[in-house]
Amino acid sequence: MGTGTTNTKPRTTRAASAEATEPAVRVLRRFRMVFNAVKSHFRAVETKAGVSGAQLWALSVIQEHPDIGVGELARAMDIHQSTASNLLRPLLEKGLAVAQRGGEDRRAVQLRVTAKGVKVLAKAPGPFSGVLPEALARLDARTLGRLDRDLAILIQELGVDDRAARILMGSDD
Repeated sequence: MGTGTTNTKPRTTRAASAEATEPAVRVLRRFRMVFNAVKSHFRAVETKAGVSGAQLWALSVIQEHPDIGVGELARAMDIHQSTASNLLRPLLEKGLAVAQRGGEDRRAVQLRVTAKGVKVLAKAPGPFSGVLPEALARLDARTLGRLDRDLAILIQELGVDDRAARILMGSDD
C-alpha cells in the first residue's frame, strides 16, 4: 500500500508544451500580440502627445488636407461621420484644430490644424494612422487576400455586426 499521499504534481512540461502548440491557442496568442502592439502604440501616443491615437490620426489628416470637411475626414479615415465629429470635438476644444465656415456652402465647415496642433504632431510618435494600418499596408496582395478571407470566416463565427468595421480601435464610439 502507498503512503496515503496522492501525486498532485502539475502536468508535465511536455503535456503543457503540446497544449500550447494547439492551433487555436497559437492563433489566440498571435491575436494578443497584435492587440497588445496596437494598445502599446496608443498608450505611447497618449503619453507623448496628450491626445488619443485616433485623434492624432484625425489631426494628421487635417494637416495633410487643409480645409477638409468633416465628411471628407470621415471618408479618409474610413469611419462614420458621427465618429469623425466625436474625434474633432476635443481637438477643437483643446485648440489643436479650428473649424471655419466658408466657401460656397456656409453650412459646411473647413478644418485646419493650429500652430498648437502642429506642435502636438511634431512630438507624437508615428505612424499617425497607427501601427496596424501601416503594417497591413506593407503586406503583399496575396497575403492580404488570404488574411481577408480568413478573417471573414472568423467574423462570421463571431457574429459581429458589420457596423463595427467603421469604429476605430481604441475608441469609445
